[in-house]
Amino acid sequence: MLALSLDMGGTHIACAVVDDEHIRASRTISSAGAASLEALLPQMEQTLRTLLQEANANASSCIGMSMGFPGIIDIRSGRIISTLKKYEDAKELNLDAWCRDAFGIPLRIENDARMALLGEKHAGAARGIDDVVMMTLGTGIGGAAMMQGRLLRGAHSQGGCLGGHFTVNWRGRKCACGNIGCAEAEASGWSLPQIIREDEGFEESSLSQAEILDFRMLFEEAQRGDALAIATRQRCLEVWAANAVSLVHAYDPEVIVMGGGVMQSGDVIVPYVQKHVQSYAWTTWGTPKVCAAELGTDAALLGAIPLLNEDLV
Repeated sequence: MLALSLDMGGTHIACAVVDDEHIRASRTISSAGAASLEALLPQMEQTLRTLLQEANANASSCIGMSMGFPGIIDIRSGRIISTLKKYEDAKELNLDAWCRDAFGIPLRIENDARMALLGEKHAGAARGIDDVVMMTLGTGIGGAAMMQGRLLRGAHSQGGCLGGHFTVNWRGRKCACGNIGCAEAEASGWSLPQIIREDEGFEESSLSQAEILDFRMLFEEAQRGDALAIATRQRCLEVWAANAVSLVHAYDPEVIVMGGGVMQSGDVIVPYVQKHVQSYAWTTWGTPKVCAAELGTDAALLGAIPLLNEDLV
């Protein structure tokens, strides 16, 4: 079963021809500096046509196209409700009409974290699990939830996909969403530099010499014994673990899948979060398993087949 698949990142767009649980052909194009999503559509179309040729396939053999989008999506109407300041003209575009005109197949659009969860359920770490949540750690903290084998979407399409916006510190930092003390405000890629620079020990830390303050640098310097890096890493682990407990209490999963770029340090993160969940999550049946995502950047692309086959109700 074939499908075309798109994963709309903030600075790049991953394009692929998907064959059930496998990617036949893929390519990434840059979206950095693009004036609009509409301006990128011709390049997206040409890239997908090239990939179809590489995969020895044609559009008519595909069941449809999926698009993982970084925003709030009403999948039933195919509308992009909120772009979260990325591809802001997307709300005005008829992307299904573009897809049908270009390839003669239907398009389904879904939030990118939900797409990643579908991919992990279909072909990765959540295979065979019907009750699962996903927490993605990167520039922000994303989330998605599946209950009894169906994605949670809610009346306003926000259900389950604001997993980084549980309050973990009600006297904490202001989040980009307007709330106080969200997990994302306390321990994400965009908040990390400010958290580090505001610490009174910053000038004495090796982190003060870093050109880029990101999680890779943080974990490396913590491993080398830098005091500020160790303390900040511990803070982040505690925030992520507390957020995981909130996900358990909210959605009753059997498995928590953790993904995103920060999971390059998954050997440190997963055991810490698992121990915290075991100690503090209130469940009547046992302890949810915490595991790292298996599919990496391919997860959202591999969500195409289950999304296109989903019976929307």
